[in-house]
This record gives sequence, structure tokens and C-alpha cells, in this order.
Amino acid sequence: MINWNEVITLAMESFPKMFMAGITATIPLALVSFLFAMIIAVACAMIQYAGIPVIRRIVQFYIWIFRGTPMLVQLFIMYFGMQSIGIKISAVTAAVIVFSLNTGAYCAETVRGSIEGVSKGQFEAGYCSGMSYMQIMFHVVLPQAFRTAFPSLFNNLISLVKDTSLAANITVVEMFMITERIAGRTYRFMQLYLEVALVYLIFCTVLTWIQSWGEKKLSYYDVKKV
Repeated sequence: MINWNEVITLAMESFPKMFMAGITATIPLALVSFLFAMIIAVACAMIQYAGIPVIRRIVQFYIWIFRGTPMLVQLFIMYFGMQSIGIKISAVTAAVIVFSLNTGAYCAETVRGSIEGVSKGQFEAGYCSGMSYMQIMFHVVLPQAFRTAFPSLFNNLISLVKDTSLAANITVVEMFMITERIAGRTYRFMQLYLEVALVYLIFCTVLTWIQSWGEKKLSYYDVKKV
């Protein structure tokens, strides 16, 4: 029979710890990784779109590797694998590198597709006005491409917030690691895992609201522009 007093007492102790770990560790880890991922994605998308022969092949190889292997395996290679060959790297740094490269590979294809969806006439108009290729790309093409790619890119961010739980496997002290420590001490696995699932759900729901708000703003901008 469930002892509700114990359940409530544990929840009052554990839930705030999980939530604060999410605010101070999980969300910052996801946001920093996503920032680097977007830099990688834009660079890779531009290289592929420009069709630079050798570099394009390298980018395609990178995307193939990181989209074709599990993120957990990538984390183990980056952290434990690197240590086994004498390269010392902190768990947090390893997590940021892997999350950035993995998410960047997916975002790169999204950005590339959005860039290709922009009319070629935009480039011709830019060249006629005296703009360089990079000026056209950053001032004309990319702003339009990001409006199209926004929903998919934001979905990748939401997925990344959930994927940060994998960092617990390489000893990163984030929300899921805190949960595992409490569960190992109390043996209340079902309750604690349901609690941490609720915290992830709260974070992802807030991000979903932000995504909806952003899409409405972009839609309003497009309508106003027309």
C-alpha cells in the first residue's frame, strides 16, 4: 500500500532539486550547445549551397557520421574514448561538443533546404545592387531561410533539451543525474522518474509555447510584408 505521507515528503524534497538542476544545468547546457550547433549548421549549409568541391565532401561526411550514429555512442567516444588515448577532456566539455556537433548535423540539412528554397532571383537582385555573395547571404537569403526553417530548428532545440539526459552517462551533474542520485538513496525509482519526466515536460511545454509565439510573429511579419 502506498504511504502518501512518504510520497509527498520525498516529492517536496526532490522536485525542487530537480527543477533547480534543470534551470542551472540542463537548460544552459542545451542552449549553449544549440548556439554552437546553429553556427555549425549555417557554416555547413552555406558550404554545401556554394558547392565548394573538397570542403563540401568533408561537410557531407561529417553530417553522415553524426546523423548515422547514436548520440550516446558519440558521448562515450568523446569522453571515455578520448581519455583512453591520453586526451583529457571534462565531462561538460565533451557533452557540449557532442550535442553541438550532433544537433548541428541535423540543423545543417534544415538550413540548407531552406536556403535552396529562396528564389535565385534574390541573388541576381543582390548582385545588381552591388552586394557581394556574403552580403547577399547574410542580409537577404539567410533571414528568409530562417523564417522557413524556424519550426524545424526549434523542434531540434526541444529535442536537445530532452537529449541532455544522456549526459548523465558521462558523469555530467545535470537534472537526470540528480534524479539518479536521489533514487539510489531512496529506492523510490517510479516516483522520482515520474517527477523528472514532469520537469522535462514543463520545460518542453514552455519551449513549445515560445515556438508558437515565434511562429505567429513570423507569420504576422510575412503578412505585413505582403
